[in-house]
Amino acid sequence: MAAHEEPLRRRKVGSADPAPGPPPPAPSREPAGRPDRLQAGSFWLTRVVLLRALAFVYCVAFLVAFQQNKALIGDRGLLPCRLYLRSVQQYFQGQASWDAWSYAPTLFWLLDWSDMNFNLDLFALLGLGISAFILVTGCANMILMAVLWVLYLSLVNVGQVWASSRSGEIGAGGTSPAWTSTMRRSPCPTRWPTTCTGRPGGSTASRRLATTSWSCWCPSWCSSGAGRASYTGRCRSCSSGNLSFLNWLTMVPSLACFDDMALGSLFPSGPQGLKDRVLRMQQEGARGARPWPTHGSRVRQLVNLALGALVAWLSVPVVLNLLSSKQVMNTSFSPLRIVNTYGAFGSITKERTEVILQGTASPNASTPDAVWEDYEFRCKPGDPWRRPCLISPYHYRLDWLMWFAAFQTYEHNEWILHLAGKLLANDAEALSLLALNPFEGRAPPRWVRGEHYRYQFSRPGGKHAAQGKWWLRRRIGPYFPPLRLEDLRNYFKAREWPLPQPI
Repeated sequence: MAAHEEPLRRRKVGSADPAPGPPPPAPSREPAGRPDRLQAGSFWLTRVVLLRALAFVYCVAFLVAFQQNKALIGDRGLLPCRLYLRSVQQYFQGQASWDAWSYAPTLFWLLDWSDMNFNLDLFALLGLGISAFILVTGCANMILMAVLWVLYLSLVNVGQVWASSRSGEIGAGGTSPAWTSTMRRSPCPTRWPTTCTGRPGGSTASRRLATTSWSCWCPSWCSSGAGRASYTGRCRSCSSGNLSFLNWLTMVPSLACFDDMALGSLFPSGPQGLKDRVLRMQQEGARGARPWPTHGSRVRQLVNLALGALVAWLSVPVVLNLLSSKQVMNTSFSPLRIVNTYGAFGSITKERTEVILQGTASPNASTPDAVWEDYEFRCKPGDPWRRPCLISPYHYRLDWLMWFAAFQTYEHNEWILHLAGKLLANDAEALSLLALNPFEGRAPPRWVRGEHYRYQFSRPGGKHAAQGKWWLRRRIGPYFPPLRLEDLRNYFKAREWPLPQPI
C-alpha cells in the first residue's frame, strides 16, 4: 500500500506546480547600483584612453602646424624652411648626404622644394587625419603611431626657432615636445586665488613627471592616487593659463597610473561593448584561462623590449646632465629628439617683460604728435583691457617667441625684423598670426618699432580692476628703433628674403 501511495503523492504535488513558462532572466553582470564591476590590475581600457589622449595632443599639434607653418616657415614665411635646408645642405658640401640627414632628420629632403607651402600643408593634414581617426576610434597600431611621429619630427626639424627652443617629441619617450611651441608662460593671475607666484619652476615639471612615472609601478591604489594628484595639479595650472600646453601634455603619461577599474566609468555599459568584453576577459583570467602566445605576440614583446633598451641607453646622457652641476636645459641629445631635457623657468613671478610691436602712419616717427598703435597677439599681454587666455591648449608659437625675445637683443632675433618688414607691407600671411591689426582696411604703416613693457595683473578690488583693466603696464624703453620698409632692404637682401611689397 505504501508503494502505491508514493507515486500518488508525487502526482498530487506535481499537479500543484505552476504551468511551465519562459526561464527567468539570467542575473546581469552589472546589477543596478553597481555600474562598474571591473577588477583592478588590467589596463585594456587604459590603453584606449591613453591612445585617444595622445591623439588629441597630436591633433592640436598638427592643427597648429597647418594654421601657422606657412606664415612661419613657408615660402614667404618669417624664416623659410627652404633656406634653412639649403644652408644645411651647403654646410655638408652641397648635397643631401647622410650627414645632412643626421643633422636634420626630415622627410623634406625627399621632396621638391619649389612649393614648400604645399609640402607643409600635406604633412599637417596627413597627421591631422591620422590623429583624428585614432581620437575617434581609440584604435591604432605601431605603424600609425610611427607615421605620426615621423611626420611631426619632419616638421620639427625644419621649424628652427619656432621649435628648437623646446625639446622632446610626442610619442617618442619624451613628454616635452618640440611643438610645445604651443606652450606659453603667462603671469600667475593674482585676480584669482590660484596664484602660483614665487614657486620654483625650473624642475617642478620634471619632478612631477618622474613621480608620476615611478608611481605607475606601484600598486593600483597608490598609482591611482598619484594620478589623481597629478591631474589636480595640471588642471589647476591649466585654469591659470600658466604653461598650459605643457600641463595638457603631462596629463597623457599620467593616464598610465589608472587601471580599468578606475577608468571604467568613462565607457558605456552594455552587451558586446568594450567594457563588457574587458569584464569577460577578466573573468576568463580569474578562471585560469590564458591565450596561447602567438608568433606575433612574441615579436611584439621583442620589439617592446628593444625600444625600452634603446630609450634606457639614450637616457644615460640625460641623467648625467641632470646630475651635473652645469646642467643644460632645453636640449636634445640626439637628432631624433627621443630623449631630451626641458627646464621650465627658474621661478614664476608676478611680472613679465614683453615686446610690443607698434606702427604709425605719421610721416615723421620722431615727432611728439605721432600716433603709435599696438599690434595685438593672441594669448599674449597687450591691451591692458583685454582679458588674458585662461585655458589655452591651442596656442600660437609667435606669441611665445615674442615673450622669449624680450630677454635678448633684436639682432639675435632676426625674425622680428622680418616680421616688422611684413607689417610695413600689410602682408596677409604675417597678419594671419595676429589677433588685431590696427591698420586693417587702411594703408600700411609708414614706420614700425618695438617697445619694451613690463606687465603685471591688476589687483582685485583695486582702482585699475574697477576700470576694467586686466593688466598694468609700464614702458621700459625701446626694443628696436622706428624702421621704414626701405631701411630693411639691404637686411632682406643679405638673407635672400624677398622684400615685401606694400598692399
